[in-house]
Amino acid sequence: MLTAKCHNGSMPVLHDEVPDDDDFDAGRKRGEFDHITPDDFVRASGSGAGSGSGRGGTPVPPGWLDRQTIDDLRSKMPIPYIVVLPVHTDEYGRISHVGTLLTASDEDGTVSRTLIAGRVVVHETIREAIVRNIARDLGDVTLPHLPASLQPFTVAEFFPTPGVSPYFDARQHAIALCYMVDMVGECQPKDETLDVEWVRPEVALAPEFLAQLPNGFDRILVQGLNAAGV
Repeated sequence: MLTAKCHNGSMPVLHDEVPDDDDFDAGRKRGEFDHITPDDFVRASGSGAGSGSGRGGTPVPPGWLDRQTIDDLRSKMPIPYIVVLPVHTDEYGRISHVGTLLTASDEDGTVSRTLIAGRVVVHETIREAIVRNIARDLGDVTLPHLPASLQPFTVAEFFPTPGVSPYFDARQHAIALCYMVDMVGECQPKDETLDVEWVRPEVALAPEFLAQLPNGFDRILVQGLNAAGV
């Protein structure tokens, strides 16, 4: 099989992909994205800040918004989100375990279950958003096996008004594309994630387990497993 290479022996970079230093077109001008490295997209959190400083005054790449700006936008328009249901599969591709994240409430420290969720930021594809948000919550060595198709198993519409839909987010109106992703590597809780717990599908579907997933995430888990034939 023939493979086209560039004059320096490295493979060409996809259009607007963030370049590594040794990529043949690493010097190509990308406007406000000129000084971004691939690691920037992994390090930045889903709630990050914009053109300026993030947590602790650390600079973050364009596409992340400061708290005041994102709060203002959340009050005026829907925000695009992705939700990831992490799973492990066996040698036949059947779901063997389902992962849920344990997080603590900022208000009173109450521990609850949730799924991976985060915004899609400017200049980011859905695939990149999935990988970045997985890395933010579960570390850089999860080796997620992304689905071949980007068709979500459901679309969850979160509203800040209780009762409008089964999905509730007091901060915003969010439209979330929901994906099931097989984690092949090691999951290490990061950022605001205290732990990740893996249970068998029949345990995850038990009413007492689903009751621990608030704000509609229980429905997302059930819909994901149903879509996979569980």
